[in-house]
Amino acid sequence: MSKRCDLCKRSATKGASRSHSKIKTLKRQGINLQSKTVDGLKLKICTSCMRTLAKRKREAEEKKVATEEKKKAAIEEKKKK
Repeated sequence: MSKRCDLCKRSATKGASRSHSKIKTLKRQGINLQSKTVDGLKLKICTSCMRTLAKRKREAEEKKVATEEKKKAAIEEKKKK
């Protein structure tokens, strides 16, 4: 199994450790992968994608609440007339 995000396809990057004498030693910087079930599929996704999914879910809920409030306000206005 690869160490790659299933959503954004992001993978590890290369970096360099530098000693006091400035000798470069290459190292691999992995990403923070987590197993999570999304829409019934078990995926390995990075934490930044998890945050984005949570944000989209939260925005969708806020939009739904706002539209419901607008509908209720419109119904009350019709009743007043």
